[in-house]
This record gives sequence, structure tokens and C-alpha cells, in this order.
Amino acid sequence: MQKKEMKPYLIERLKSENAFWSYDADAIKDVPDDILVELVMLHLDMDDIDLLFRLYPYRQVKRAWLENIVAQGDRYYVLNKFFAWYYFKVKKPEVYVKSIATRILNRKVAV
Repeated sequence: MQKKEMKPYLIERLKSENAFWSYDADAIKDVPDDILVELVMLHLDMDDIDLLFRLYPYRQVKRAWLENIVAQGDRYYVLNKFFAWYYFKVKKPEVYVKSIATRILNRKVAV
């Protein structure tokens, strides 16, 4: 699959999973990249997540994961441990996920 086909493909897959239930139908085609990464990681399978790493730079996927999913704290703790270990090669995923979630929370509280 070519890069230009990947984003529309992922958007269609997310539509079929009803991941855009809260979005205006016209706004779906313009979904921001970080939101697309979040929704794919939360709603689609590993093959689709692998496409994210072909579509976007590694750092961009990781940043979106950290800021949009890890930042939600315990809600996705087990899933985040898996992502940390499998996709981001973190040696101690439990410690990493907890520390990042705490850091993000502290940053938000400090503002």
C-alpha cells in the first residue's frame, strides 16, 4: 500500500469500528494526525498500527501515543505497557508508563 492510500484506508477502518461516533461526518476526513494515531492504537489491530509507522515518523507516533493515550493514566495501563514493550522497545514498561503518566499529569496540574 502506498503512503497516500494509508490515511484514507485507516479512516475507513475506524469508521467501520464506529470510532468516530462523536465526530461531525464532514470533519472526519480532516482528522489531525495525532488523533488518528490515538484512534488507530485504541480501536484497530496490530497490522493497522504497523501502518502508522509507515505513514508517520517513529517520533510522531510515539509522541501521539504518550500525549493522547498514556496521558489518560490507568484507563489504558495494560495496553500502554504492551505498546511500550512491543512498539517502543522499553525495557521496563510498567515503570516507564507510570512515570510518563505522572509527569504529564503533574505538567497539567502545574499550569
